[in-house]
Amino acid sequence: MGVLPRGVRRYRHSCESDRATRFPAGRLVLLLQQDMAGTLVPLRALGSGNRALLSMVEEAMGRKRRYYPLAFLAVVLFTLVAAIFVHAVTEVRGYYFGQRSVFITISISMLIFFLFLLVLRYLFLLWFSFMQQLEFLRQRDDGGYTPLVSVLMPAYNEGRVIETALTSLLAQEYPFFEVIVIDDGSFDDTFAAASKLTGDYGNARVRAVRQPHRGKAAALNLGIAVARGELVLCMDADSQLVPQAIQSLVRHFLDMDVAAVAGNVKVRNRTTLWTKLQALEYIEGLNMARQAQGFFRSVNIIPGPVGMFRRQVLLSVGGYESDTFAEDADLTLKLVNFGYGIRYEPRAIAYTEAPVKLLDLIKQRYRWTRGILQSMKKRPEIFLQPWKGFTTFVILWYMMFEAVLWPAMNIFANVFLIGMNLAYGMVGLLVFWFLQLTLLDVVAAVHCVAAEEEDLWLIPYAVVHRVFFVLVIDVCKVLATVEEVLGFRMTWGKLTRYGTG
Repeated sequence: MGVLPRGVRRYRHSCESDRATRFPAGRLVLLLQQDMAGTLVPLRALGSGNRALLSMVEEAMGRKRRYYPLAFLAVVLFTLVAAIFVHAVTEVRGYYFGQRSVFITISISMLIFFLFLLVLRYLFLLWFSFMQQLEFLRQRDDGGYTPLVSVLMPAYNEGRVIETALTSLLAQEYPFFEVIVIDDGSFDDTFAAASKLTGDYGNARVRAVRQPHRGKAAALNLGIAVARGELVLCMDADSQLVPQAIQSLVRHFLDMDVAAVAGNVKVRNRTTLWTKLQALEYIEGLNMARQAQGFFRSVNIIPGPVGMFRRQVLLSVGGYESDTFAEDADLTLKLVNFGYGIRYEPRAIAYTEAPVKLLDLIKQRYRWTRGILQSMKKRPEIFLQPWKGFTTFVILWYMMFEAVLWPAMNIFANVFLIGMNLAYGMVGLLVFWFLQLTLLDVVAAVHCVAAEEEDLWLIPYAVVHRVFFVLVIDVCKVLATVEEVLGFRMTWGKLTRYGTG
């Protein structure tokens, strides 16, 4: 076919393959079909502005549509849950309030109010996460915006997993980036494993640097100092990025008001009950909330496994700080305090290795909770400044509510209800309570699985998610909150890596 014009890239697509071809937005793409004789035949030259045609071609090449009916099912289920809630509240009130006991009346009123807050919380998250998805459909192309991106990967004793993480970076579709591995004084083969992959790879350059063990924040700051890119992508050494991750994040920075973009973290090693429940929690709890916040450009935590920043902004705010156990939450709140916009990108997926053992999971969530509380304690003024942005102000208070009050309320409500059932024989109320919680979680699971085209087999785990997994996590959060208030000392508690998934 000869030499293609500059800026045009060939994409081979076999008629026998049903995988969608990824298009680098803003470039001229020449689609090539391979016929039976193996000859490449041009289909069409497509410009970056022809979005409708690009969308049609992607759909024809096999984009999955089987999840869209689930979105409708989620709406139907939520309507059913609301109807059951209204009917059951009426029945419960009529039966139990008739006992003429002030204690029972107040108790039932408190439980119904708690359920009302829970339903309202789900409605808020489901609605605004859905609105954010509609917002993505109206996003413009990147117009050929391809600044140099510096990918920073701090690593401490990550020899088992770092090669896989680097391999996922070398498969990125983005045309112009560098990778900087910062070995934070590891005593295993982390640096040797990273050094094997250093060098030039056409669209990427990989290099590795070392420092004495000073912590993740110091390692990231070293990476920021030696980075050459306009944008900086921070990721963990146990994470794996999908090929379009960098490209998906970069496009948001066409908006000069955006300082950072949070990516979409998912669990890779879904092999045990605990890791499967975490996989559901990530898409139903963490990512749904982050997507709803993204609608207001006020994401309150940029996750460690995948987050992109303007390098100049990081330098201007002083980079990462090492006085908390959640440097990602601390940096995010610092950016919020300076008034920067923070978006969410669901297509920038990072698969991470979740804790396999219960004790490791508890240690992780204990550290997360104390780190978030430490970050909020450092900047109490951001919770008292609604004039800086009312939406951000509300989301920050919601963050405080989720971290401190909600876990305690959830534990109290469940223990109190079980106690009342044992004391007064309120079996009907107990059944109503757990049925309502289960239905709400199933609705959220169906919505999130549909939105993220996730595995359908995660939905059944919603049945035990609320009444089992969430209670374990909430107990851990409450203990962490109490110990943070009392000033108990703690250590980082590094997780064991298995390199699975």
